[in-house]
Amino acid sequence: MDQLISASTGDYTGTRSQSLENPVYLRLKTPVGSYWADPLLGSRLHELAQEKDVNRIYMLARQYAEQALQTLLNDGRAKTITVTAQRIRSGFLLLLIDVVDAWGKKQTFKHSVRVV
Repeated sequence: MDQLISASTGDYTGTRSQSLENPVYLRLKTPVGSYWADPLLGSRLHELAQEKDVNRIYMLARQYAEQALQTLLNDGRAKTITVTAQRIRSGFLLLLIDVVDAWGKKQTFKHSVRVV
């Protein structure tokens, strides 16, 4: 059981969570290689802030998210992970992440990514 981190503020919410919210959030928000305890934890999504809002960015965002979340599949905490990317407005895309955890419970997460 972990302290729940708010995806909108990055602060602890004061509640506990048994879902995969924190692991998904941390893997997407942390730049890969920047966490001292695990240099493989994180994603390359922060690199997209320098990219123009073109169609190939949605494919890259999906791939970067899938790579970052692969460890949840490898360690058995998730059975399947499906990521889709869509434009929400100019300069932002939205990742919709469906995760089926080890107990078969489906959870959906939303993660916005800023692009130029």
